[in-house]
Amino acid sequence: MKNVFFTLAILFANIAISQTHQISKHNGEELDVNFIKHENDLIHYSFNGSAEEHKITKYAVSKITNKQTNQTKKITDRVVVDSKSDYKMVTVLPQEKTVGLKQVANFTGISTKTKGEPPIANQNQTALRIKTQSASKGYPFVSIVENDGKYEAVAYMY
Repeated sequence: MKNVFFTLAILFANIAISQTHQISKHNGEELDVNFIKHENDLIHYSFNGSAEEHKITKYAVSKITNKQTNQTKKITDRVVVDSKSDYKMVTVLPQEKTVGLKQVANFTGISTKTKGEPPIANQNQTALRIKTQSASKGYPFVSIVENDGKYEAVAYMY
C-alpha cells in the first residue's frame, strides 16, 4: 500500500512541475513551457525548473497547446509577403514587440517631408515607403526609428 501511495505522489509531483503548454512558432520550432500570460501582444512564459520569465511576440507564435487538456488556442496566422503589392500586409512593430522574430535587414534614409503637411502625414508617408521596400524583399515585419529627419528601419521574418 505504501508503494502505491509513493508512486502516486511521484506521479502527481511530476505533473505539477512539468511543462504545461507547448508554443508552436511560425518557423516550425516548438517550445515546451509553462505559460504565464498573454498581454500587450507579448506572450510570457518560463521554462521547466526556472523562475525566469521569458517573452515572445504574438506575431512569431502560431498556437499554444495546453498539454494536459489538449486544447489549442490559435494566436496568429502566418503572414506571407510575396511582392511589392503586398505592402499592406507588412506590420510596423515597436522595437520591444519584435522578440522572437529574426532580424534580416536594415533600411536607412531620409524621412518624407512635404511642405504644409502635418508631421503625422509625413510619418505615414515614410512608413508607407518603408513597408513597400520591405514587401518587395518579402519581409512581413518592420520596426522604424526616426531621428532628426532620418530613419532607420529593421526588417524581421519568422
